[in-house]
Amino acid sequence: MTGIVLCDVGPRDGLQNEGKALPPVARAELCGRLADAGLRRIEAVSFVRDDRVPQMAGAEDVLRALDGRAAETDISALVLNPRGLDRALAAGVRSVHVAVMATESFARANVNRSRDEAAEAAYGLIERAVAAGATVAGTVSVAFGCPFEGEVDPGVVDDLLARMADAGAAELMLADTIGIAVPGQVKDGMRRAAAHGAPFGVHLHDTRNTAVANALAALEAGATLFESSVGGAGGCPFAPGATGNLATEDLAWVLEREGIATGVDVDAVVAVAHWLEEQLERPLPGALSRPGCSLTGV
Repeated sequence: MTGIVLCDVGPRDGLQNEGKALPPVARAELCGRLADAGLRRIEAVSFVRDDRVPQMAGAEDVLRALDGRAAETDISALVLNPRGLDRALAAGVRSVHVAVMATESFARANVNRSRDEAAEAAYGLIERAVAAGATVAGTVSVAFGCPFEGEVDPGVVDDLLARMADAGAAELMLADTIGIAVPGQVKDGMRRAAAHGAPFGVHLHDTRNTAVANALAALEAGATLFESSVGGAGGCPFAPGATGNLATEDLAWVLEREGIATGVDVDAVVAVAHWLEEQLERPLPGALSRPGCSLTGV
């Protein structure tokens, strides 16, 4: 199988819930190290209010500090509102991530709007970004389960996917924001995403140790896009109990062992995970970054 794309969201989703906020120069260094390890897509920043997510302060500074180091890498940014999109475009970002929320409660917690209001605003952001020449990946957050409401109506997810595709999103993603999905759910979600004609994939958290299984289920269902985080760093400040993302090195190792090329140097990503642990002054949950774990042994 060819065409598999791994996007490391560590510099954004991986760091946004950390107790220690890394300065922009360190976050830029993280992006550069990931690019050197073969990651060709990196979600580097989010353009949000510093008082809401102080770990993401100085997004423009991060991009300036990269200074062409990741020239062959698709550097993307999450935007939540028109001001954030304006900042992203002014900073030269041409790959934009926009999210919609599948439940009312999660929308209120994230952006203090109703689900429908937040979704309509997101469709407008997608249209504006596309008109400005940017490529947009649209994500449905809490697509498989919500920390406040539990089960999510698949029909709602279908509608959100369709509306994002209609607005011009070039890629469609389903996010297991709280790590509650199981492989059967993921396969069904991928079949639903495939119906809209755009490349599709998953953003997986590993709260319940299901992320690798869910990634393989998505792969079997035709997904080509996978978002993961170096070292398994991550969590959502608006989703109580949500823990880290699927570790990039763990996913790449499994895919490579399955004969699926990713272009990622697994050993190099593990080295980045160890570097990030030093910066954060704490261990990360990724399996391959643990001492004594063989990268190549059977």
